Amino acid sequence: MFLLYLARHGETIENSTGILQGHLPGNLSQQGIEQAHTLGRMLSTTEFSQIICSDLQRTKDTAALILQHHSQIPIEYCPLLRERDWGSLTGKEIATVRGMEFPTDVESVEQMFKRAAAFIDYLFEKYNNQTVLSVGHGLFNRVILAYLNGVSIQDIPPMKNAEVRIIELTSAHQIISVNTLQDTEADN
Repeated sequence: MFLLYLARHGETIENSTGILQGHLPGNLSQQGIEQAHTLGRMLSTTEFSQIICSDLQRTKDTAALILQHHSQIPIEYCPLLRERDWGSLTGKEIATVRGMEFPTDVESVEQMFKRAAAFIDYLFEKYNNQTVLSVGHGLFNRVILAYLNGVSIQDIPPMKNAEVRIIELTSAHQIISVNTLQDTEADN
């Protein structure tokens, strides 16, 4: 069995202004910083073998804030976890590109699914039977979940900033369960 905590980075200024970040570093907003701290507190009692983090700055900053509330855990920066490469659309407002045909320099859905498969294979090769926290991006995390479930991206609900989905997998990469970690502080 393998336990994967799939987390999305805290809100960025670019998220709040509707910018396609793709491979841009991204800048955590004040709310994103608070979300990452809250996530760190929520995860503080979970024992992780490893944190694997996208190598983009917004996820690195989120992981660093999580670690302030957790005992030291080894961290690995992994380019496989990067958000979709939006090519020449990177930095554009989402509203201006919605519904348009994407240029050929935008990473395809098929390419993202291959990257998700490579990431899952990597996890099982290196961290089988362990509990791992993966800090990544909203769309690519959905691709990972879609790949594991054998469905399309549209079948996976979007992730909120600093949301965590806990995935229990068999050694054959089959999902046993998926749960969402809820922020109980927000309910009070």
